[in-house]
Amino acid sequence: MDFNKAYPMVLTLYMHIALFQRIGVDNGSLLLAITLFSSECSLAVRRAVRYSVSLVLNFPMGYPLVVPTIPAKVSVLGFPLHLVNNAPEWLLMQQRDGHGQHVITLNSEMVMLAERTPEFADVLRRADLVIPDGSGVILYLRLHGLSVRRLPGIEFAEALLRLANDSPQPKRVFFYGAAPGVAEKVAERWHRELPNLKIVGVQSGYHDADTEAALIQKLQETQPHIILVALGVPRQEYWIDRHRHICPQAIWVGVGGSFDVWAGVKKRAPKLMQKLHLEWLYRLYQEPWRWRRMLALPQFAWKALLSRLHGRQRLSFR
Repeated sequence: MDFNKAYPMVLTLYMHIALFQRIGVDNGSLLLAITLFSSECSLAVRRAVRYSVSLVLNFPMGYPLVVPTIPAKVSVLGFPLHLVNNAPEWLLMQQRDGHGQHVITLNSEMVMLAERTPEFADVLRRADLVIPDGSGVILYLRLHGLSVRRLPGIEFAEALLRLANDSPQPKRVFFYGAAPGVAEKVAERWHRELPNLKIVGVQSGYHDADTEAALIQKLQETQPHIILVALGVPRQEYWIDRHRHICPQAIWVGVGGSFDVWAGVKKRAPKLMQKLHLEWLYRLYQEPWRWRRMLALPQFAWKALLSRLHGRQRLSFR
């Protein structure tokens, strides 16, 4: 690109972006407006726009000018679910503007738990981002005419870590949960694969009150950007809801059994079972003791079908 020709545009964009920043417009809104403007422009203009953005917003020159959409909020049996493209990008963009987030990866078991447990229902409603994880939730959306890609929690968390690794400024990460020794193996793996991440701490999910106090102090001191909590549902959601004020700008994610998979303790379902939305069946094979919890699946499916047949609980975008 000939920057001599694009210089006037670069200078103009630079001045306008700096002005909007000075009057308090957040980076997310700026990026969204810039992307909408540049989407219809020529390649040369888009490159000039990217150059201006990198100068003022301190993004790397290779940063793709693709801004995730603002999450659309829908109702699943009366409980919130957010639909958003590129959720990891949206979360990091919010964090750059100083906003911490509690992320819940929703499945049908959690919906049924929220129906019978008001405390968990409140936690679910207070979460900042609730994304579709379970196959039952995807089925519910399809029954209501909405085709949405499932985003398993383990894949979402991995995508978030990989994106954080590409950040121009090192992101601090904390791994909390699972059996003793597992979080250490997880930290070692991601340190090898994503060397730009700054892993500031690990802690197993099995500990006494004194260790819990030390954990909280460690979080206060290190202020991680990303905190992955593997305590299982609903313990991890309760724990995050009670303690997120410790690191108000962090991205908190309950990741269930992801640590065990990352550490090689357990295996994910084969790709075919994942594609057919039968990952729950493979997990039941690995952990037969979960059969009582799996009873929530047919209960949810029945309620989803009734809600569609009787026209109740229709999806409502907000």
